[in-house]
Amino acid sequence: MAGGGGGEETNLEYTPTWVVALVCSVIVAMSLAVERLLHYTGKYLKKKKQKPLFEALLKIKEELMLLGFISLLLTVFQNRINTICISKYSSGKWLPCKKEDDTSTAHFQTSFSSFTSGNARRLLAEASASTDHCDKEGKVPLLSTTALHHLHIFIFVLAIVHVTFCVLTILFASAKIRQWKHWEDAIQKKEHDSEEVLRTKFTNVQDHAFIRDRFLGIGKNLTFLGWLQSFFKQFYASVTKDDYTTMRLGFIMTHCRGNPKFNFHKYMIRALDADFKKVVGIRWYLWIFVVLFLLLNVHGWHAYFWISFIPFLLLFAVGTKLEHVINQLAQEVAEKHAAVEGDLVVQPSDDHFWFHRPRIVLLLIHILLFQNAFELAFFFFIWVQYSFHSCIMGEVGYIIPRLVIGVLVQFMCSYSTMPLYAIVTQMGSTFKKAIFEEHIQEGLAVWAKHAKMKKNARTTATETGSTTTPVGPKETSQSHDEPTKEAEIQHDPSIQGPKEM
Repeated sequence: MAGGGGGEETNLEYTPTWVVALVCSVIVAMSLAVERLLHYTGKYLKKKKQKPLFEALLKIKEELMLLGFISLLLTVFQNRINTICISKYSSGKWLPCKKEDDTSTAHFQTSFSSFTSGNARRLLAEASASTDHCDKEGKVPLLSTTALHHLHIFIFVLAIVHVTFCVLTILFASAKIRQWKHWEDAIQKKEHDSEEVLRTKFTNVQDHAFIRDRFLGIGKNLTFLGWLQSFFKQFYASVTKDDYTTMRLGFIMTHCRGNPKFNFHKYMIRALDADFKKVVGIRWYLWIFVVLFLLLNVHGWHAYFWISFIPFLLLFAVGTKLEHVINQLAQEVAEKHAAVEGDLVVQPSDDHFWFHRPRIVLLLIHILLFQNAFELAFFFFIWVQYSFHSCIMGEVGYIIPRLVIGVLVQFMCSYSTMPLYAIVTQMGSTFKKAIFEEHIQEGLAVWAKHAKMKKNARTTATETGSTTTPVGPKETSQSHDEPTKEAEIQHDPSIQGPKEM
């Protein structure tokens, strides 16, 4: 290892300085390029006043920092992990591939190793050293250097795929929502028509297009048909113009009755941008899912095939529930009224959502997006790192359905579920802070900060006054208050005595 001859690895003592400088320059240049790219992207978003997207970018930077810390830990403790030994019996349990012979590096001839052949030789040499150490005790290493290196790569691949898929999902969902802008423009134009506003009209509830499409009737059988309709509705025309118009009016009449010209479409876009920063992050419970998935990857269980159905089922459950919320809004109006004066108005309420919390829908979307990203990231990692025919990959009959499910989930979530979420979750009992423009939000934040400071100051003054020893009221008024007031009156030129007559 110390020398530079034969087949031994060389260290920095025997590496040409120009090689060290060249490699260091390339790595630093690539890192600075990525850092500058993120920096100028942030400046562009701030210039365009896209604060929610800017905060999402900051969230991505946090995830990159977390990955860097994970990488540092794996590098620092690599030698320590290699010295931990376990029994051969324990190492033969719960394997992702059936162990046929004792070839610990059978899958290391990969595109990554061919790309970095020097790194491969170093890993093999370190793996051999750790194996020799454990062989003396009659045991095997807890985790080989090669396996640790592959785990290192997989974590990065997972994070990159998750962030990329989240960005694509939000971009496609935003594009779908922007197609509804002409509905908003038509409504705004209609509301500016004075003749249309002054005209008194009555609406027959049962003849309204929103009720006809969404209300099937009352009864157990019809309730089941309502859920069935909600399930299939998410695949075609998930949100129609009548749905948008009715839910928009219901939101305005509930939360901003004094502003009937409120731009509901811009509000939805702002709210979706604000939710993006929550979706793009990898929370602690998602890392628990990663550990469980890696644990269940046992040969013969086909765990990844069955796990691929989790985001698939979550997607349909969320889409069906969101469509059913619209049906419930229609049912409430149809059961209470036969005809109404003016336009049809629905009543938003948290009661229509799971556990009366609309935010649970975003949590489920976050989980299904991450799980889908995990499935696809694992597939591409195994394909590149080992091969398509690797035993970890599984049989072709299990691979193809996983890919089809992953692509379907990504497509449906982008073009149906996320747009549905953007409008239906506004049908809760409360509104989001995105209802205010960005400059108004900043003004309210400053006002709240000043109000809190004044409250704390009053509280401190009250506590100080209560702990001070009281003085007699007469002494206090005579010795302090009155002289002060007299002095102020004497020196105040604006106060004049009565003029002599």
